[in-house]
Amino acid sequence: MTTTRTTTTTAGQAGRAITASGLRKAYGDHVVLDGIDLAVPAGTVFSLLGPNGAGKTTAVQILSTLIEADAGEVRVGGHHLSRDAEAVRGQIGVTGQFAAVDAMLTGEENLVLMADLHHLGRREGRRRAAELLERFELTGAAKKLPAAYSGGMRRRLDIAMTLVGDPRILFLDEPTTGLDPRSRHSMWQIVRDLVADGVTVFLTTQYLEEADQLADRIAVLNGGKVVAEGTPDELKRLVPGGHVRLRFADPVAYQRAAAALREMSRDDTALTLHVPSDGSSRELRALLDRLDAESIEAESLTVHTPDLDDVFFALTNPNPSASAGLPNSRKETVR
Repeated sequence: MTTTRTTTTTAGQAGRAITASGLRKAYGDHVVLDGIDLAVPAGTVFSLLGPNGAGKTTAVQILSTLIEADAGEVRVGGHHLSRDAEAVRGQIGVTGQFAAVDAMLTGEENLVLMADLHHLGRREGRRRAAELLERFELTGAAKKLPAAYSGGMRRRLDIAMTLVGDPRILFLDEPTTGLDPRSRHSMWQIVRDLVADGVTVFLTTQYLEEADQLADRIAVLNGGKVVAEGTPDELKRLVPGGHVRLRFADPVAYQRAAAALREMSRDDTALTLHVPSDGSSRELRALLDRLDAESIEAESLTVHTPDLDDVFFALTNPNPSASAGLPNSRKETVR
């Protein structure tokens, strides 16, 4: 189903949905956000990762006008956060860590209540509720209380309630926490469909696979600072350990390749060489050109790169020496 949206000519619509510069928040002596910068392109999924207490939820609360920052310049949907908060609220929807569903109302009644709060009018509110119940596969449970819903159904209802006002920017704060794998995958498809409709999604999550699957760009938050930012693949290349695995069927070709390639480890039993690489097309091309120059043919080639778990542990390790191999000091931005 296609949702019709009203086009507004703003800086946020044209390029960036969210921009933040020097965003800071402290509670007494405890600094939660220490001058972070964010830039979220419109119509994308931007994920904020970090350990517990890193400031992810605080960032969402500030960007969604729930709390005020101590310092910093922020624009959301093209509107200045501190000077035009009401206009920002008209552009956004927020789904927190815990479902904000009224347990005393049916699924349909929850949606109609949200429609009333958005002043949609009786007929339009019921039409919008029916549309969202169908979109989120909740029509059969529309007359039931949330107590009869599964965790995944309650989460879908929660997001549907957030979408009643047709927001252009959606904040999802750990939306799949506690869901089983099937429900989590269903939620991922919902996010993809929203982005396909032009919605910008700002996602915080504890599931690194979730960020890997959904995010166009990821920022890693640690100690109140953004310590790295880039696409999932770019971030993976920050962590040492990537390599190309070359397997040979011919022992002679294997020995010749071992002699031609300087930096590598070898497994003589499996006729396999492991060549350090960041997995980039440039390095793969250079490796293949080297083999072609020596008229050496490998039976198979496999690229192995660190995953987001490796990135997360390396960038958020409380022991600085454990991250000594990373090519970033204060912040690494990959473009």
